[in-house]
Amino acid sequence: MLSIGKLSAATGVKVPTIRYYESIGLLPEPERSAGNQRLYGRKQQERLAFIRHARDLGFPLDSIRELLSLSDHPDMPCAAADVIARRQLQSVRDRIVRLEALQQELSRMLSQCAHGTISDCKVIEVLGDHAHCLHDHHGDGVPS
Repeated sequence: MLSIGKLSAATGVKVPTIRYYESIGLLPEPERSAGNQRLYGRKQQERLAFIRHARDLGFPLDSIRELLSLSDHPDMPCAAADVIARRQLQSVRDRIVRLEALQQELSRMLSQCAHGTISDCKVIEVLGDHAHCLHDHHGDGVPS
């Protein structure tokens, strides 16, 4: 059995994140020691590793919940898991398209720079007025 700190070290998932996953039901409540310390077994470690890998691949928590539910029924067909993975792949492709548009916009903005004063700066001008952009990239999901 592992303490939460050892589970964190073994999986690379931070302790607050492990507690969060427990609070939202992705990880079951762990056993407790006589001193009320959380104790995790191999199954919880494998489940947490699954969650971490899915998060690394960009799966949202709701999709991970679905995938975990499916993994709890190993004799079911995998069509539902395929649908979830395809949905994630499309999400990644959509994000790539938006990021490429952002890259083009930033490159264009910088290429128009005359290296003069701030009053003539294209970067400041474009950021100040979205009408100067070639692409509509509002609400693109890129963190601010």
